[in-house]
Amino acid sequence: MHLDILKRLIGKEIDIIIDRPIGTTHPKFKDTLYPVNYGYIDSVLGGDNEFQDAYILGETRPLETYRGKVIAIIHRFDDNEDKLVVYNYGQLSIEEIEEAVNFQEKFFKHEIITMKV
Repeated sequence: MHLDILKRLIGKEIDIIIDRPIGTTHPKFKDTLYPVNYGYIDSVLGGDNEFQDAYILGETRPLETYRGKVIAIIHRFDDNEDKLVVYNYGQLSIEEIEEAVNFQEKFFKHEIITMKV
């Protein structure tokens, strides 16, 4: 059910509040450094009953907020949280997305869902 809601966001613009800017560390795992901006949208609850998380790709400086286009979903098979992928410069390949989010997603069995072209 939740995944169906997220699929409807692919191709849409969303507003994101950044709570882990580029260069910050994970609040629980201090050896995990964020190479991308990471935040949440406060209009959708995620599978963990907290606001839906999102990776912001293509930006190189720390941000506080961001408006961007959802280009993919990272669907985790072994966790109750899926992640949105937001990018404003066209489309990225699954391999490019995988490389950008590997710092965190390498710990989860997942698939990347993109818009069918």
